[in-house]
Amino acid sequence: MKKIIALLLALVMALGLLAGCGDKANTEGTDDTDGAKKIETLKVAFVPSREPEEIITATEPLKQMLKDELAKLGYEVGDVEITVGTTYEAVGEGLEAGTIDVGLIPGGTYVLYDDGAEVILTATRDGLSKDSDNAKDWNDGQPTEASDKQAVSYRALFIAGPSDKGQELVKKVNAGEELTWEDLDSANWSIMGTSSPAGYIYPALWLQDHYGKGISDLKSAVQSDSYASAFARLASGQVDVLVTYADARRDYAERWNTEFGREGSIWEETGVIGVTAPIYNDTISVSKNSEIMDADLIAALQQAFINIGNTDAGKEVIKIYSHNGYQVAQASDYDNERAAQKLVQELTAAN
Repeated sequence: MKKIIALLLALVMALGLLAGCGDKANTEGTDDTDGAKKIETLKVAFVPSREPEEIITATEPLKQMLKDELAKLGYEVGDVEITVGTTYEAVGEGLEAGTIDVGLIPGGTYVLYDDGAEVILTATRDGLSKDSDNAKDWNDGQPTEASDKQAVSYRALFIAGPSDKGQELVKKVNAGEELTWEDLDSANWSIMGTSSPAGYIYPALWLQDHYGKGISDLKSAVQSDSYASAFARLASGQVDVLVTYADARRDYAERWNTEFGREGSIWEETGVIGVTAPIYNDTISVSKNSEIMDADLIAALQQAFINIGNTDAGKEVIKIYSHNGYQVAQASDYDNERAAQKLVQELTAAN
């Protein structure tokens, strides 16, 4: 009887081992046939520097591009979800909360939310045919053109429009006269959110440097929800001055005459009255609190975006943000931006 029991136990153990090997073989077989790391949804968000629908339409091809590039790097992505934040700050908050995985955001937004966001790439962009510190040099009535030189920084401009006050300021600048604080304070301004480098931070630093004043000291400064609405207001005379990135007039030159209803060209009817110091380019940042983010995925995303930026089709997609490609970034690249943010916060607190 003992021999029979022993034989039965041995048989059971042998069957158990076979079953275990079978289970392992099935698991390993799945890995062998599909070794990619699976991501159900990759959530990518853009800031509203252009109209949201325009951004969504232009970046639609990016979904498949990211899927394809990440697949080459060992990631199977089920869905790439692209959204546009209601504000720059909303995207920063989404990265901080982990509800957004990847954000294409300015340096100013990144440093404001770097407790929860990690910069992984800096955008490169076409340089411009004009890059002078002197506002008058931008006012020759000719379009600002792209150059073949790549740049990792850009300027913010103070652009005055076709209103009587706007033209008064341009005329004074073109005559070589210094604008007074009273000149600027008597105008109606359009600004962007407080984390926008070109639409707030660097213009605020410029005002502080030249007049010891901040944007909050201006009698009339309204926040626009996008640069498109800012230019619409400038064209209609609702505002006299707006602050924006240096190549913005290139982006809105056609709409200036069509949608915004102006007769003259944007180069003839607007003028630059101030030029800021160079601003380090936009970032691609990831959430430190995203459930899917780790060092391997960060490395894959860096390579995927670099690869996309190196193709003609990819350049066509990312040009909506004036990006021409990407290079690997580190947090210290934006130390000057941190200093700028600190000064703006001090100025805001003081007022």
